[in-house]
Amino acid sequence: MTVGAVLYSQLFVTPKYPTASFKDQTIIVTGSNVGLGFEAARHFVRLYAEKVILAVRNIAAGEKAKQSIEESTGRSNVCEVWELDLSSYASVKAFAERAYKLDRIDVLLENAGINSTDFSLAEGHERTITVNVISTFLLGLLLLPKLRATKNQGFNAWPHWSIVTSEVHAFTNLPEWKCPSTFEALSDEKQANMRARYVTSKLLEILVVREIAPKLAQSGVILNMLNPGFCQSQLIRDERRDWWLVRFLMLVLARTVEVGARTLVAAAAAGHESYGAYMTDGKVNNGALSPFVTSPEGKKAQEKVWSELKEILVNIDPEIAKQL
Repeated sequence: MTVGAVLYSQLFVTPKYPTASFKDQTIIVTGSNVGLGFEAARHFVRLYAEKVILAVRNIAAGEKAKQSIEESTGRSNVCEVWELDLSSYASVKAFAERAYKLDRIDVLLENAGINSTDFSLAEGHERTITVNVISTFLLGLLLLPKLRATKNQGFNAWPHWSIVTSEVHAFTNLPEWKCPSTFEALSDEKQANMRARYVTSKLLEILVVREIAPKLAQSGVILNMLNPGFCQSQLIRDERRDWWLVRFLMLVLARTVEVGARTLVAAAAAGHESYGAYMTDGKVNNGALSPFVTSPEGKKAQEKVWSELKEILVNIDPEIAKQL
């Protein structure tokens, strides 16, 4: 999106209030104790979902979120709080194993992510990359068979795998893709550009979705990605650079988290036209992708990034290879 398009969207576009029913559905929302994930979970409960799994790192915070959602919607015994730490592959695999015991999974909404400017490692990779990219696709691919099975049970709704990305993906052209190993370069503290790390992780998500979507086209699952816009979330709570500018922009431009969360629910309800697509303001809009993403160079980058990520994922769990 151009700067003008972003400003117009933030100032003059309000995503539609969700009304689609999720009756009888089981929905997983990662990072749902605060911010966009929390408000999206509240919408799902309001819209008659049968079960909403609040996948959170902090169980106590998750329980508070559950109480707030149930009190505000007047529906009890809908939310369940499950532990999920995306910085730990063991936690991701344990969560997926537990989720397989559910009768069905209709929506996997991957919202959890971090925005840190401090370099640290988790599972051998820079933490932001581990959480926002590697574990995000690890969880999705581990749960893909369960999503497929839900469709095969004959339910009317198509299962959805929706990933929260961002318009800030346009702030980088991922220079690391030209390195011999992109993921090794991103995990090298000496050359890591942490100022661009969050936007890099969002671009990586988009590149991977665009590369794997054709491979999963016959899966019976709608895979899409969405941009919620600039919102008053807690994602920037660790932001220390230019804090005064960030807070000014939050005041002037940012959507409330409830309004931003509408775009998450829209992706979870979107039809086949959203498959493999980028959604913004709650609508499919591949034209809002950055020029790099849609360029021949971007195509080469996505092929390379996926080749590397696939190897990482299969090393974590060989079962991943069967999904692709």
